[in-house]
Formats: sequence, structure tokens, C-alpha cells
Amino acid sequence: MMSRRALFALPALLALWPLARWWHPSPLPAVPVLTPPQHALRVFHLGHSLVGPDMPHMLAQLAPQGHRFNSQLGSGTNLKQHWEPDLAILDFETTNHPPAYRDAREAIGSGDYNAVVLTEMVELRDAIRYFDGAAYFHRWAQLARDGAPTTRVYLYETWHPLDDPAGWETRIAEDLDTLWLEGLSGQDSRAAPERPAYLIPVGQVMAAVARAAEAGEIEGLMAREDLFAQTPEGTQDTIHFNDFGAYIVALTHYAVLYQRSPVGLPHRLNLADGSAANSLLPNAAQRVQQIVWDTVLAQPRTGLAEAASAGEPT
Repeated sequence: MMSRRALFALPALLALWPLARWWHPSPLPAVPVLTPPQHALRVFHLGHSLVGPDMPHMLAQLAPQGHRFNSQLGSGTNLKQHWEPDLAILDFETTNHPPAYRDAREAIGSGDYNAVVLTEMVELRDAIRYFDGAAYFHRWAQLARDGAPTTRVYLYETWHPLDDPAGWETRIAEDLDTLWLEGLSGQDSRAAPERPAYLIPVGQVMAAVARAAEAGEIEGLMAREDLFAQTPEGTQDTIHFNDFGAYIVALTHYAVLYQRSPVGLPHRLNLADGSAANSLLPNAAQRVQQIVWDTVLAQPRTGLAEAASAGEPT
């Protein structure tokens, strides 16, 4: 016979039953396959220093002639800070200059862009828990959709610091599904399944390139640290990419936005200030380009037909 205590607890358990879907959300709806662009794109980048001024400039040099971009950036900036006019954006005056800068709310809502690329601050757990990352991601994505019926929304997956206590590569492997795709963009993906945010899997690419470098497969690169900058004091910067890293990030954006293999693209590029970027050796660049393409094709949420086919159960 059921005890009196258990009998009284039963209504409370039944009342909590609807919350089960929150604790164990249903799988994300599959993303529709995209038609490859037939012309140069106009892209808006919203983010922080893991976008930076150089990466979009490199992307423009890799892309078809006519590619244009604008951005709104900050330092460690979350999506809530970008949205709310009364919240300060760290280093706003030093990271946003014409002609790249355009006010984000006005730009994304204008319908002027073929693609809007959003990313969130790291620590990503903090962005989701304390700064309503999922809600603000949905606001920005919906603003882009409302601006034009053809604008595509993208999620730029970044990474956490090299010295993360859980391990840099471990965080990249574990965070993609739980934090980036579910925690940050899952609400939006369910709200707009026909026009979801597509994935630019840069964190996955950086980890794959690092593994190849540490296995001796990339001439001139030996360790993951070779993709990251030095601080002004000459110590290892554990989060910000150097020119090699910026090139890898730009290649990944190119592969997803244009749905084309980056193999064979130029590897000698300029920085935003017009100076020459440090470039990979030719063989190394070709190997990195192939890693980028293989990694992009392994992610079905990139929207590429080849990736969707690879993600289908056999």
C-alpha cells in the first residue's frame, strides 16, 4: 500500500511533469538544405574580438569579387550588450571604425545583408545563465529575418581559452551540442525551423587543425599555441587568434557562407590595415584548407547538401 507521504507527494510530481521537456528537450529540428549563393554576398558580423577587424577583411579577399561586409564589435561583448542601448560595450570606440562599422540594430533590421553572423561571449555558460544569451540570440536572429525574407542567419561557434580547467579540446568537443546548438541557439532553432541559424563550426575546425599540427601533419605548425597571438608583454594569449588563426576562421566562414571548398584559395592575404599577414607555407595552407572543408562537411547544421547527406543515418 502506498504510504501517506508518497500519496501527498504524487500531486507535486504530476505538477512537475510538464517541466520534463525543459530538462530533456526534444532534438533540434533538422536545418533545411541551402541553395549555394550565385553571387558575392553582403555580410554583417556581430560579435567581439574573436571576430576582430582582420578576419572579415581576410574573408573578403577569399570571397568572389564584390563581397562586402559591415560589423559591430566590442571586447568580451555579449549579445545583450549589443542589443540594449543603455549597456556599455567595452572598447567600442577603438573596435568600430568606418567603413566597416555600422550600427547593428539599424543594419541587421535593414534587410541589406544576405547573411548575418552572430556570436556570443565566452565564458558561454555565463552568457546563457547571466546575460540571457538564448533570448538575445533569438532577438537578433528574428530581427534579421524580419528585415528580409532571404537573409540567412549564422551562428559562429568559437572556443574557450587554451588554459580552460576542463581542457581546451574537451570544451570544444562537449560545448557544441550542449551550449552552442542547444543552450544558445536551440530556442531560436525551434521558433524558426524553416529559417534557422546555420552553424559556422570554427571551434571544431580549430581543434582539428590543432590535432593535425600536433601530429606533425602541417608544415610550420607544431602546436595549438601556434594559432594564437602573443600578449603585448610577450606571453601566450590563450584566447585571441594570430594571423594563422584568423586565416583559418576566415576559411571556415567562406566554406559555409559560399558553400564551396576552400581548397586552392589564396594563402597570402593582407590585414585590415593593409599590411601583409603572416602566411602559412603553401603545403601547409593546402592541408589546412582540406581540414576546414572536411570539418564543415561533417556538420549537418551548416546547411550544405553534402553535409546533410553525411549526417543522415545509414
